[in-house]
Amino acid sequence: MKKIWDEQNKEPIYGINETALHNRILSKQKQGLHITRISEILGIVAYAVAGIVVLAVNIFKQSPGIFMFILSAWMLISASYILVSRIRRINADHRFDRSLQGDLSYAISVASYQVRFSWLVRWNIIPIGLIIILGMFEGGKSIWIITGILIFLVCSSYASGWEHSIYKRRKRELEILQAKLLSEEL
Repeated sequence: MKKIWDEQNKEPIYGINETALHNRILSKQKQGLHITRISEILGIVAYAVAGIVVLAVNIFKQSPGIFMFILSAWMLISASYILVSRIRRINADHRFDRSLQGDLSYAISVASYQVRFSWLVRWNIIPIGLIIILGMFEGGKSIWIITGILIFLVCSSYASGWEHSIYKRRKRELEILQAKLLSEEL
């Protein structure tokens, strides 16, 4: 913001340095895209590799468990879903113009996608955890191992909730900025 003296009213008024604001928006947009790309790639690789490993281990096992086949299928479906979502997101990137408002709308779009993606990954812990625990019961594993896995899943859910709140806060900051800019244009 820049302080400007209004000669008619003899009062100071404030103006916005549009170049600095645009650079700040582009910086937030770039940061959001970077985090989103890394999250998508990690999600795709982690789910795909885990699904393939669980499937391979289960196939070569003496008495394969049905829940581990279900877990493998769930993880491969999750990886596929993330891949399709990534492709859709990339294809939708071209609908925004490269103005201050367009870049801000694009940054909000990326932040919204990031919030939805983190929500999906967070809640995906529940079915994966349930299938893992059922598979452990099916395999006759110790209650201590099952308890340890349950504690790990609860901690993972808590950590992902913390991460999700960061993404929601970033999105909200961009929406507030957009509302301020739109109110000043009117």
